[in-house]
Amino acid sequence: MLVALEQIGGIFNMKNWVLAFRPKTLTAAVAPIVASHAYVFSRGETALWWVSGLALFSALCIQIGTNLVNDAVDFKKGADTEKRIGPQRVTQGGMFSGKAVMLMASFFFLLAVLSGIPLVMHGGWPIIAIGIASVILGYAYTAGPFPLAYLGLGEIFVILFFGIVAVMGMVYLHTGQWLLSGLVLGLQIGMLSTVLLVINNLRDVDGDKLVNKKTLPVRFGKKFGKYEVAFFVFVPFLLGAYWLGEIRWGAFVLPLAMLALGQKIVKFVFFNEPSPVYNAYLAKAAALHILFSLLISVGFLL
Repeated sequence: MLVALEQIGGIFNMKNWVLAFRPKTLTAAVAPIVASHAYVFSRGETALWWVSGLALFSALCIQIGTNLVNDAVDFKKGADTEKRIGPQRVTQGGMFSGKAVMLMASFFFLLAVLSGIPLVMHGGWPIIAIGIASVILGYAYTAGPFPLAYLGLGEIFVILFFGIVAVMGMVYLHTGQWLLSGLVLGLQIGMLSTVLLVINNLRDVDGDKLVNKKTLPVRFGKKFGKYEVAFFVFVPFLLGAYWLGEIRWGAFVLPLAMLALGQKIVKFVFFNEPSPVYNAYLAKAAALHILFSLLISVGFLL
């Protein structure tokens, strides 16, 4: 009886659920919404706060759902064990059962769908397509017959859905247009979000090999993964030259303040082999991502 009560009480442990949500990674959902809202506003368009707010809530729900599925499925497949050098996962640590984590993931995917209904009514069928694809691929990132993360397709998923689709979709919701500028901004934001994924994959490369999780560093080696980090860090700064053509100097100049942090991350990755110390640089990569996004947003408004 006491054991049953303890188990029930454990399900409502909010501290552990917050850990499961992986709050440090949620900048990936916040950054594209903030930057695209600022860009639309800077164009003199009507930037609807309720649209941005619902889009942000939906994006956060999809990412949390994706993180939870990843937590449960990686443990089930043996990718997360007691030898893991990354942060402890709740299923691996026995805080929650895999079933409970999957049920919570389903709850957040449902919240994403419900919060997206007003956006669909506002934006029409393209938003339906974006929403359905986002939820399905959020689940399929680590689960299902063709898990993206296990096939080396994680980078494409992140750039596409936490960059291009998020930004262009937001711009479309506000303006009714699919703009080249939205694609460029989406690439910048999405690539910097992908830096977190690649550092994570590099850190876990040896463990992933054991369970046949074929991330790109597993497929092509650690050196390839390190060059991936450099590519995804520096290309967004190069793409900033696009804004000069739109006479948006602030959007090019202000993000350059983050170049030194980007260089520090790349230098660290090149001169250090994967180890627990990579966890600290995941936090630095998250800081680079959100600060770059905030600075480019300010640059649009200048």
